[in-house]
Amino acid sequence: MKKSILAAVAGTALIVSGTAAIAAGAAGEFGNNCAWGLTQGVKKYTDCSVHEKIDGKTYCFSKQTVKETFMEDPEGNLSKAESFYNDN
Repeated sequence: MKKSILAAVAGTALIVSGTAAIAAGAAGEFGNNCAWGLTQGVKKYTDCSVHEKIDGKTYCFSKQTVKETFMEDPEGNLSKAESFYNDN
């Protein structure tokens, strides 16, 4: 009986944590690294709670201010981010 209760609790915890990850936007490009950080030569993992969709893809940012900076030149910044991410 204890094992089945523990298994149920563990299963529920996995479902909840997985749901939280999806709600936070876990499907971002660049492995959820901050797209602006990549333009600066830094890999910084994010929870993707700050994000922007560009051409149907989700890009994550560490905070709103860097997202705004990135969006001043999204095409150029995407090129820089992709280059750094692919090389590192």
